[in-house]
Amino acid sequence: MSRPGYLLSAWPWRSAAYLLTGTATGAATLVGIVVAAAVCGALTLVLVGLPLLVVAALGGIPVAGMERRRLRLIDRAPAAGRHQVPAEPGLRPWLATRLREPATWRELGYALLFAGLLWPVDAVALGIALFLPLSVVATPVLMATVGDGHEAKVLKQWTVTTWPAAWGVAVLGLLLLALGAYVLGATAGARAALTRLLIAPPEAELGAKVVELSRSRARLVDAFEAERRRIERDLHDGAQQRLVALSMTLGLARLDAPPGPLADQLTKAHREAGDALAELRELIQGIYPKVLTDYGLEAAVADAADRCAVPVDVDLELPGRAPQAVESAAYFVVCEALANIAKHSGARRARIAGGHADGRLHLELHDDGRGGADPAAGSGLTGLADRVSVLDGRLALTSPPGGPTLLRVEFPCELTRAADRSA
Repeated sequence: MSRPGYLLSAWPWRSAAYLLTGTATGAATLVGIVVAAAVCGALTLVLVGLPLLVVAALGGIPVAGMERRRLRLIDRAPAAGRHQVPAEPGLRPWLATRLREPATWRELGYALLFAGLLWPVDAVALGIALFLPLSVVATPVLMATVGDGHEAKVLKQWTVTTWPAAWGVAVLGLLLLALGAYVLGATAGARAALTRLLIAPPEAELGAKVVELSRSRARLVDAFEAERRRIERDLHDGAQQRLVALSMTLGLARLDAPPGPLADQLTKAHREAGDALAELRELIQGIYPKVLTDYGLEAAVADAADRCAVPVDVDLELPGRAPQAVESAAYFVVCEALANIAKHSGARRARIAGGHADGRLHLELHDDGRGGADPAAGSGLTGLADRVSVLDGRLALTSPPGGPTLLRVEFPCELTRAADRSA
C-alpha cells in the first residue's frame, strides 16, 4: 500500500473481491449453521448427541478450507491445512481422528466467529469504502436518468440541481474512492492476518516444519547407516576376498620359488599383501563392524573393550535389539570414548555399564584417569554430542580436574527381539 502505484494496481480490486466473497461466504455460513442447528435439534430426539458431534467434526473444516483458498486473493503465501492423516481408511477412523485433533475445533470456532461477527465487518467496510464512493461518483448518471436532468439525491441526503454541481460531486466521489481503496486494502489485510492466525497459526506452521525436519533427519540417518553397511559389505565381500586370494597365491608362489632374489621379492610381496589385508580389516571394522550387525550392541561393545589398550570392565545387559541407527550411534560413541580414554586420560582402568529402562537406552563410561576433559580441546566430544543429538539423545559429561570422568549417553528407543528384527 505504500507504493506509488497502489491505486493503479490490482490490489484494491483484489481486496474488494476478498471482502465481497467474505460477505457472501459468511452469510452462507450463518445460514448453514442455523439450518444445521435446527436439523440437529430434530435429530437429537432420535440419536442423542451424535448429530452434534458430527456437525462439530465437519462444520468448520469446509469453511476453513474455503478461507484458505480465499486468502490467495491478497496473500500469496499458502496457508495449508494441518490435519492429521487417519491411520486407517474409512469414515469411522476419519471422524475419530478429526474429533481428537485441535485443528478441527479451532476451525469450528473460526466458523462460528466468521458467521457471527466477521462477515458483517466485511460488509460494513465494503459499503463504506466502495459502494458509498461509487454512488457519489454516479451522481451525474442519476441526475440524467432518475432526475430527468433536473436534480439528483447524493446519498439520499443532499439534492443537486445543476450539472456543474453534479460533476463536482462526482469528482469528490473519485477522491473518496481513492481513499476507500486504502481502507479496503487495510481492512482486507487485517482480516487476512486474523484468518491466518486463527486457522493457520504460526506455531502450527513451525511445529509442522519441526516435525518434517525431524523426519528428514531420521531419513538421512537411516540412509547414512544403510550406505555404511553397503560400503562395509562391498569391502568385505569384494576387496577383502581379492586380497585374501592374492595373499594365498603369493604364499604358494613363494613356496614353489627356488631360493634367491625372486623368493625374497615374493616373501616381501606376501608380507605387504598381509599388511594390506590387516589394514583393510581394520577399515571395515571402523566403517561398520560385522559383530554389531550379527550379534548386537552387547557383543560389539565387548569386542571394542577387548581391543582397548586400557583394561575395561563391561556390564551391559539388553533384553533385545535396538534400532540399527541407535545401535550404530551407541557403538561409535563407545569406540570414540575408549579411544579418548586410551589417548588422553592416563587411566589405569575403565568401566562400561548400561541397560534399557523406561523407553531409553543408557550407557555409562567411567575411567579413573586425570579428568579435565574439554570439548574445545579437540577430544572428539563435540562430534559425540552431535551424533547423539541426531537421534534425539542426550549426552552428559562429568570430568573434574584430577578425575574421575563419567560419560553418560541416553537414546530414546524401544527394543525388539532378534527374531522379530530378522523377520
